[in-house]
Amino acid sequence: MDRMKSVLIIATMDTKYKEARYIESCLKEIGIPFITLDGGIKGDSPFPVQIKRGDVAIRGGMSIEEVRNIGHEGEAISIMARGAREIALELYKKGEIGGIIGIGGSMGTTLCTHVMQAFPIGFPKVMITTMASRDTRSFVRTKDIAMFYSISDISGINRITEKILRNGALAIAGMVKGHKDFPEPVKPLIVLSTLGTTEVCAQYIKNALEEKGREVIVFHTNGSGGEAMEELISKESVEAVVDLSLHELVDHYFGGDYDAGPERGSVALKKGIPTILIPGNTDFIVTGPLEKAKKYFPGREYHSHNAAITTLRTKKRELEFIAEVIAKFCNEAKGSVYIMIPGGGFSVWDQKGHPFYDPDGVKVFTKVLKKELKSEIPLTVSPYNANDIEFAKEVVEKLVHHLKLEG
Repeated sequence: MDRMKSVLIIATMDTKYKEARYIESCLKEIGIPFITLDGGIKGDSPFPVQIKRGDVAIRGGMSIEEVRNIGHEGEAISIMARGAREIALELYKKGEIGGIIGIGGSMGTTLCTHVMQAFPIGFPKVMITTMASRDTRSFVRTKDIAMFYSISDISGINRITEKILRNGALAIAGMVKGHKDFPEPVKPLIVLSTLGTTEVCAQYIKNALEEKGREVIVFHTNGSGGEAMEELISKESVEAVVDLSLHELVDHYFGGDYDAGPERGSVALKKGIPTILIPGNTDFIVTGPLEKAKKYFPGREYHSHNAAITTLRTKKRELEFIAEVIAKFCNEAKGSVYIMIPGGGFSVWDQKGHPFYDPDGVKVFTKVLKKELKSEIPLTVSPYNANDIEFAKEVVEKLVHHLKLEG
């Protein structure tokens, strides 16, 4: 059996040394080796560590004294985070570490997750933090970081932190001990985007393509999902993309919560990957609870999806703008692109008897898109709603014949 790889423990040891020592003891108990990295700035570590803060600072581009004299805590922690990331990646490339566990409050979490974000999906990552009950998107981003909420402040070992720290240590230990090398995938990869409001369509497309021997990865377009999708497309070999849910562009430009940035929807086109673009879910903006929606978006049509999420019907001028953005992306595409417009509505809510039904919205969007789009780019308008099986069948047919994805 190969030598078991170590767990890298990252913390600011001047303030979190008790917790780090406790995690060390838990790992020792079950025979998991570890390497401890001190990312602290002020003070000193009260116990010996394998990777000292001075070494971390140097790898970040400054001496520890220079970091202490910066005078801005955010800039200082960025230097330490950069150095810690460099050291951790070097250990990984040498085959010395099989997982990372971090401990911290807001600053420590910034430090530790900056390191974790550099590691591939599937590499074990556990963050024990006071920040895990808040919006963790800036910490997790597009990586599989397991966030353990510390409940109380991480300030020594007590009846609460003792349990949570131990669970975190055992979690990372289990991941490292159970590590498996997965074989390289052999099936052609197709990427599909969706939200729940186009889920019936998405599931039909996914099942049909899997029957043709494809691996289909579905991304939930909630902001971080779109970011992860674009990242995968940029790095992996992708046979085709079905962008069924372009909703994140709406939230980016009009202040919604599901914002994946201005380039959302463009990566596959720039890379030359065959793509079908569908303006699914562009009929609404997503925001928080109803009270927040009414405060920041007064006078709109609201639909309370649940206690945490309210959606707002997009206005016609907003749809016109999104049509212009999509046309620009398509006009600059390096590969095959086909646009399919569900004329019966952009989501399950955009049809008769549902909260955002507005047939004029589809017409306005289509008119602008046709005007702005290069004449050689194919565009079809279906009579069906985006969530209808008939529309899903049309999408699969276009993939099979227009993009020549024969099984």
